[in-house]
Amino acid sequence: MDILYHKNKVLSKTSKYIIITIGDYMKKFHELDEGFICENCHQKVEPLHYSSRDHCPYCLYSKHVDINPGDRLNQCQGLLKPIGLEKYKDTYKIIYKCNTCKQEHKNIIAKDDDMNEIINISNIK
Repeated sequence: MDILYHKNKVLSKTSKYIIITIGDYMKKFHELDEGFICENCHQKVEPLHYSSRDHCPYCLYSKHVDINPGDRLNQCQGLLKPIGLEKYKDTYKIIYKCNTCKQEHKNIIAKDDDMNEIINISNIK
């Protein structure tokens, strides 16, 4: 379901995107929860089933495929290496650096992420 928000008020609903507007900032979220084979550790990764899967729960690597979450429109296609961790609300975000274009990105940790890997990256930066 697509939901258009403006200053926390629902303006419209559609079928593919959630659009959130905060001040002048707008971000589109395309809900996409797919399984995949990790290009770093080669493990089979199952869908998350409560949100969109955006990284491997075994090695925490991701892939630079999105411009907006879930859109798969980024042409870089580089591997996103986990380089750190930061507190975010009542959880944490993994900080990534793309091996190809060197951009940094952040993704919220998932419930099934390997906690040993989370601890390892928390000591990096």
